[in-house]
Amino acid sequence: MAHLPDHLLAGYRNFMSARYPVERDHYRSLAREGQAPQTMVIACCDSRAAPEMIFNSAPGELFVVRNVANLVPPYAPDGEFHSTSAALEFAVQSLKVKNIVVMGHGRCGGIKAALSPDSTPLSPGDFIGKWMSLVAPAAESVSGNAMMTSTERQTALERISIRYSLANLRTFPCVQILEQKGKLALYGAWFDISTGELWAMNSATGDFERPEID
Repeated sequence: MAHLPDHLLAGYRNFMSARYPVERDHYRSLAREGQAPQTMVIACCDSRAAPEMIFNSAPGELFVVRNVANLVPPYAPDGEFHSTSAALEFAVQSLKVKNIVVMGHGRCGGIKAALSPDSTPLSPGDFIGKWMSLVAPAAESVSGNAMMTSTERQTALERISIRYSLANLRTFPCVQILEQKGKLALYGAWFDISTGELWAMNSATGDFERPEID
């Protein structure tokens, strides 16, 4: 008989015995009334950087979209399949979120591949190669900087890619219009897996700064 992997079933048992009883009423309310998250988070699908855990969010609090390297493509209504764009459209137009956060992270595999395309099995014809071409110009610029270490180049492109995604978000008419009206705010953030530090992008300067949390 087919079943889920044992570690997932064990985790579900813990969820049902520990967390769900505490939040049962909240879950039932969400089921009855629907979701109304205020914030959308566009994050990487890396297993080490889960937004719900990092922000200690409750069920129904965040509308999360995860993809390789937390990228947002430019607005392109070409009739093709666009998962991230569809989620964005739903969040902005149907859920009417008030905030969108693009959250990158350290040691991102997609960014590493973009910086070293010759050492990874990415070809222009497969999905990941095409996807990471969104940041190819920035990757070429950063990888050509001989004065930076490989770690510095990696971190630099991780943060530059966040700025790219924010710029691409603003190519969507629904985002652009609502931001201009003050009804939607865009943010950038970068999470350091090894230290747990979260760096927030200064909207005025583009610099990443550690917010005060004490």
